[in-house]
Amino acid sequence: MKKVDYIVVGSGLAGILFCEILKQHDKSFVVFDNESQHSSTVAGGMYNPVILKRFTKVWKAKEQLDLALPMYHALERSLNTKLDYKISVYRLFASVEEQNNWFEACDRPNLSEFLSAKIEHSTNTAIDSKYGLGKVLQTGQIDTTSLIEKYRDDLETKGQFIKETFNYSDLISNPTHVIYKNHEASKVVFAEGFGLTKNPFFNYLPLKPAKGELLTIYAPDLKIDFILKSSVFIMPLGKDLYIVGATYNWEDTTHNITVKAKEELLNKLERFMLCDYKVVDQVAGIRPTVKDRRPLVGQHHQHKNMFVLNGLGTRGVMTAPYVAKQLFSFIEKGKPLEKEINISRFS
Repeated sequence: MKKVDYIVVGSGLAGILFCEILKQHDKSFVVFDNESQHSSTVAGGMYNPVILKRFTKVWKAKEQLDLALPMYHALERSLNTKLDYKISVYRLFASVEEQNNWFEACDRPNLSEFLSAKIEHSTNTAIDSKYGLGKVLQTGQIDTTSLIEKYRDDLETKGQFIKETFNYSDLISNPTHVIYKNHEASKVVFAEGFGLTKNPFFNYLPLKPAKGELLTIYAPDLKIDFILKSSVFIMPLGKDLYIVGATYNWEDTTHNITVKAKEELLNKLERFMLCDYKVVDQVAGIRPTVKDRRPLVGQHHQHKNMFVLNGLGTRGVMTAPYVAKQLFSFIEKGKPLEKEINISRFS
């Protein structure tokens, strides 16, 4: 029997950031994952403190960024790989009304540090930008694919990663510990993403799967070095390649790419992009979203050594470090969880 402090189920962003906090506090752990969930690896990885559809601040934006960026920089050092790419985000205005709404948002105290009050005018003939663009501040992109791949490789090298489907019926919960096959741990944390819907201990939680699809296009005449947000976002990858995304589908929970999503993205793209392009790739993933748009964090009502860390939605890069720290502080230090994220709100 191998004894550890924690069993972690899932190695997407939520699982990885929780493991990183465990490492910081010298806690031993083992991770189980069958690598079936892809929401983190197909995400654009953008961090952006503003909801650009409504010009409102992301929940806990400053607190999340202040915690997340140092953690990603520490991971860059430990994994010896570049993860954080500073890149500007611009909102493309479609009307004078949107310009006015932007100026109003710039005057709000909780948004002024994240928005530039200057309207930018582009000479790029590949973009229809007659109403100009607004610049979002404190933005960037985390290479989530590299992070997850390298973190899993590092765990495997250290004997802390087990690639297999977690069998809930083999989990034995005792008052002081849990036993799973040949592992004994004080706690088990489920960070499974959409896979939580099959978890008999937490499947009562209102996790809503939202399928998202992204395209990669080759557009040699586009020539932008920033993320452009309109009805879709365009994110440069280098070598004239760009990610275009993303769709939302609450009915289809497969990881299959669809013609319908491709057509939707291209129709929206062609409303403002004026140059030729070629689609070179398409990917799909299932986002774990919650109806109130807040994460699912907390303790099982009966099995007190079982915990959940889920529901990061579309902003996992920013949210994961913040909620992972909240959960650790709750478990190890008895610090109450914020009511907005505590799963007790659904009990």
